[in-house]
Amino acid sequence: MSEKPENPENPEKPDGPGKRRTADERPVRRQARGERRIAQLLEAAASVFCTTGYTAASTNAIAREAGVSPGTLYQFFPNKEAIAIELGDRLMHEMRDAYGEALAPVDPATPLEEAVAAAVDRFIDFNCRHPVFFTLMHGPDVPGRMAEQHDALHATLIARVEALLGPFLPDTPAADVRRTAQVCVGIYKAGLELVLAHEGAEREAYVRELKNVLVRYLAPLIVD
Repeated sequence: MSEKPENPENPEKPDGPGKRRTADERPVRRQARGERRIAQLLEAAASVFCTTGYTAASTNAIAREAGVSPGTLYQFFPNKEAIAIELGDRLMHEMRDAYGEALAPVDPATPLEEAVAAAVDRFIDFNCRHPVFFTLMHGPDVPGRMAEQHDALHATLIARVEALLGPFLPDTPAADVRRTAQVCVGIYKAGLELVLAHEGAEREAYVRELKNVLVRYLAPLIVD
């Protein structure tokens, strides 16, 4: 009895159980493996950038951290700048989501301390989970494209803080609200550097201090 012929239009897909994977299934698997490798390399790059800074980091160091050969790294990224840009793009996307959650409109009846704490906690959580974001955004040698994206992100942040402050400052001129928003963001960035430089209970103490500074700055401006 002769064997049942394979599908002539797809010779790699015989009928019945135990069939071989089709040509269109294999690219999906390769793509999935590629995405996992990219994620592995980006995680390694984040570790290296945080340890040595962007300028001193090298593709060889990133490959070692990822446990792969430099040749494997170059299959996905041509140089260190491309790795940093991809990492920055992904983190900026996540940071925009964090903005939406942290700076959602609040009821003017919400106590100032509660509104400040909610926003700060969201931002601190993001930056503590991704300390490389601060390293890349505030380092001395940030790739040009990332610097431009950061400037746009900063402008968005200022606008969102303005919107958040608006209900608390209903009779304040727009220019003054914007200035207040700029100062709030400046205070946060200065405090964030201190927060990231510490761990455990000491980090928590610096977070409390940061919240206290913002509340004490804003409290005299709030209209009851």
